[in-house]
Amino acid sequence: MLGLFALFYASLHFGVWLALDHYFDWAEMGADIVKRPYITVGISALILMLPLAATSTTAAIKRLGGRNWQRLHRLAYAIGVCAVLHYLWLAKKANPDPYYYAGILAVLLAVRGWEWVRRRAARFRAGAPAVPSSGRAG
Repeated sequence: MLGLFALFYASLHFGVWLALDHYFDWAEMGADIVKRPYITVGISALILMLPLAATSTTAAIKRLGGRNWQRLHRLAYAIGVCAVLHYLWLAKKANPDPYYYAGILAVLLAVRGWEWVRRRAARFRAGAPAVPSSGRAG
C-alpha cells in the first residue's frame, strides 16, 4: 500500500505540474524535461513506479512468479534514489528537508545492503566444507 500511495502522490504532483505550471503545453513540458535535470529524474521515478503498481496484486505476483516479481520490484531502490535526487535538486539551499530524506534513504539502503552481505556470507559459509581437507591420505 505504501508504494501505491507513493504513486498516487507522485501522480498528483505530476498533475499539478502538468495543469497548473504548464497548462498542458506539451512542447514547453518537453523542453522543461530536457532543460531541468530534477524534472527528468522526477518523471523517471514516476514512470518506474507504473510497472510496480501494475504488478502489485496477488494475481500479478502469481503470473510473474515470486522471483521475477521480486526482481522487478527492486526498482523501488532506484525510484527512492530518483525521488530524493528530485527533491534535493529542486529545493532551495536554505531548506534542510531534502537532506533529512536523503539521510533516511541512505540509512535504509545501508541496512538493506548490510543484510544482503550478511545473507551472502551465510550462504558462502554453508556451502564451504566444515573441515578443510589437507589433501593427505590418512
